[in-house]
Amino acid sequence: VQLQASGGGLVQPGGSLRLSCAASGFNLDYYAIGWFRQAPGKEREGVSCISSSDSRPSYADFVKGRFTIARDNAKNTVYLQMNSLKPEDTAVYYCATDWVTRCSDYEVDFTSWGQGTLVTVSS
Repeated sequence: VQLQASGGGLVQPGGSLRLSCAASGFNLDYYAIGWFRQAPGKEREGVSCISSSDSRPSYADFVKGRFTIARDNAKNTVYLQMNSLKPEDTAVYYCATDWVTRCSDYEVDFTSWGQGTLVTVSS
């Protein structure tokens, strides 16, 4: 059972990246998937989450209108499309599951994590 995040890189302010969270060993159709990030010297914070039951997305206020989460069940992958990136979006981004169909409000409920992918927004 594994989650693998990928797609990070260096991008200029205002640019875009698409992160992928691929699952292996289980079918992520049945579970909520969340994206989190941790900037240097800061605590990890929730960014977005998508439920499995109705694919309802949720977003942190600081990414609303810029980021979009979506799932492709055929590819067993969840994506995070990030547009209008800002330097303050620089962080290691992680995907995780809480092993239930709906997104938990609590990070502690997300017990399986991918290894993280670094996003650097800089000119």
